[in-house]
Amino acid sequence: MKQNRREFIAKTGCALSMVSLATQVSHFGVMSAMAQKADDESVQTDAPSDYRALVVLFMSGGNDGNNMVIPNHSDANLSNYAAYTTARGTQGLALAQNTLLPIAVPRMGNLSYGLNPNLGPLPTGVNNINNGIHELWGLGKMAIVPNVGTLFAPMTRTQYQTNAVRRPFQLFSHSDQVSQFQAGRSDVKSLTGWGGRTSDRRATADNPNGLVPMITSISGSQLFTAGQTTSPLAIAAAPAGLNTVLAMGGFGTSAAEVARRAAFDGLRTQDLSQNLVKAASYITDQAVSANLALANFQEVTVPFPTTGIGNQLKQVARLIKKRTDLSINRQIFYVQIGGFDTHTGQLAAQSTLLGQMSQAVRSFYEEMVTQGISDKVTTFTMSDFARTFNPAGSGSGSVGSDHAWANHMMVFGGAVTTSDFYGVNTSNGTPFPTLVQNGPDDSDSGTSARGRWIPTTSIEQYTGTLAKWFGVSAADLPFVFPNIGNFPTNRDLGFLGAP
Repeated sequence: MKQNRREFIAKTGCALSMVSLATQVSHFGVMSAMAQKADDESVQTDAPSDYRALVVLFMSGGNDGNNMVIPNHSDANLSNYAAYTTARGTQGLALAQNTLLPIAVPRMGNLSYGLNPNLGPLPTGVNNINNGIHELWGLGKMAIVPNVGTLFAPMTRTQYQTNAVRRPFQLFSHSDQVSQFQAGRSDVKSLTGWGGRTSDRRATADNPNGLVPMITSISGSQLFTAGQTTSPLAIAAAPAGLNTVLAMGGFGTSAAEVARRAAFDGLRTQDLSQNLVKAASYITDQAVSANLALANFQEVTVPFPTTGIGNQLKQVARLIKKRTDLSINRQIFYVQIGGFDTHTGQLAAQSTLLGQMSQAVRSFYEEMVTQGISDKVTTFTMSDFARTFNPAGSGSGSVGSDHAWANHMMVFGGAVTTSDFYGVNTSNGTPFPTLVQNGPDDSDSGTSARGRWIPTTSIEQYTGTLAKWFGVSAADLPFVFPNIGNFPTNRDLGFLGAP
């Protein structure tokens, strides 16, 4: 059957659905840069001799860190359980002390803190998995970085309230704070993310023969993955098989379909003197090569929960298992779990989400152990912001909390130095903030104070530590994190071993 030009383009265009590498190309300048990158493919430097991966787990909506890591002690000199329950108990947002999962914090004299009870084992049969991340603390494979947030420069309460130091723009706004966490800077709106910029700097040197890009999202197009020359991959989560995520559509085995494929391949050799065409052909060639490499894959060994975040991390584990076949030495992954904007109904909603996150991370960690690279893969959390210490509403079914600022982050993997609190000290001489509304760590004052903790550890210090472990040099850190010069100390928080 004859096909006109429009029909041919429409059908061959189906193939472009596999080229999810191009999802973040937003202007011709990027395409030109990628065309130049295609020219430079023959330029290689010494690649790393080992494998490393970073896995970003974004808790979208603003996770309430105040109900994730909780004082479990009675030390009168520091924020204790009594201060926590006094502030949150009346309105029904405090967790009972006997339900907390205890952790001893070496940096604080082995003082006891508690994790949300849903971060431990859950009843048998829930989500097909019966484990959690609490045990990783006892194994020395989990670190907590309290009081992390967006900052342009270090800031005290007085400096915040007198505008003596520049504030991050649009504090407490979901979209802006998400962008700042993913961009790795808080002074301007950025068109690139710190993951994408890391790939810009390192991909060619680290993965000279890589069949897939350095950076992959299992949660759609994200600012975090966007770079200037980076072509990120965006693929579907499990249960979709790796052999289908980049498969070309519109090409079968009939004579007409084989001819169409031949014509499509021929088109990609034409007009390569034009940057736009050349870049598109280069991206498509990458996808075709990757699809061939992924045609056969070995399933992971460890069972994963059949939740959204469980399926995302399972797909990451599958890709990591193919690392040798894909000729890849360094990888960055983005996964996301949403629903943390808990203005109401927080206890039930957050409990469910933390349970899903915990089970998925634990399965992922165990799969990395099975693959023999648990010390080469580091998973870490980010979120829009924390939530107010002062609850919103009252009653178990309606109580929640509102948008706040500094939050507690978690890091998992065999490269964790030891299970402990890390970060820059707050007013009380520890990384954990003083849980007092209108207190020394609260951005607000007077009767309007609701417990929005001012960050003492910046995004740059937190994620810069991760980037250094990944292989970003000290000379390249200012490229990846343009404002890191505003934080001359504590650039390596010490929660990961030497690279």
